[in-house]
Amino acid sequence: MMFQAGPLGLFSSLGSVSKIVLLVLFVFSVFSWGIILYKWKTFRALDRQDDRFRLAYARVQDPEEARRLARRWSQSPSAAVLLALMERTAPEENDDRFQSTFADAGGETGPDARYLERVAGSVLQDQLARLEVYLPFLATTGNITPFVGLLGTVLGIIDAFRQIGQQGTASIAAVAPGVAEALVATAAGLFAAIPAVIGYNYFLSRLRKVAFRTEAFSIECVNALQSKPKQVEMRG
Repeated sequence: MMFQAGPLGLFSSLGSVSKIVLLVLFVFSVFSWGIILYKWKTFRALDRQDDRFRLAYARVQDPEEARRLARRWSQSPSAAVLLALMERTAPEENDDRFQSTFADAGGETGPDARYLERVAGSVLQDQLARLEVYLPFLATTGNITPFVGLLGTVLGIIDAFRQIGQQGTASIAAVAPGVAEALVATAAGLFAAIPAVIGYNYFLSRLRKVAFRTEAFSIECVNALQSKPKQVEMRG
């Protein structure tokens, strides 16, 4: 077996087993790169909105203006936490969805800190779950594609030895093509796994950064609501 020049020539020179393995690895690699680009754009937009919301929120004094800012920067996790806390402590006049909930949580004495912390934690977990979408695929790709490539290598070597047995010679000319074909699968598996592992670890660190930053902001919001409890008019 002789290898031809170029990627297409090399692929056409491979055996059926190696072609199947390379196609599987190619699919994993394409999806991984698509997810990496998508998540990079997602985290970039999220960080930009979160920074803009925090800068605008630091200059706001009116609660209703803060509510409008939170709705404007909807992709910001900090804005989502603030909006959820405000809806449960100071609902709008035309919004009675949380009136009874507020009564159970704090009544007329003001919002309960433990209740607000649970609300903020629930919103934060929901935001993190939304950001974690597709990351398990990167982890799966990084874990299994080297083994898929190794499987292709093992099968290729088995086929190479079978051909050596049929030819009755173990010269370099007889052994080298089969071994080279087998090693192509290992190289392809590593090529698919390395970017996936790097991308997964990178986005995981970004996710932790978002979690720590949003948690600190939620603590500030809860403390602010506790220091300045708002009286809510209950409706009969």
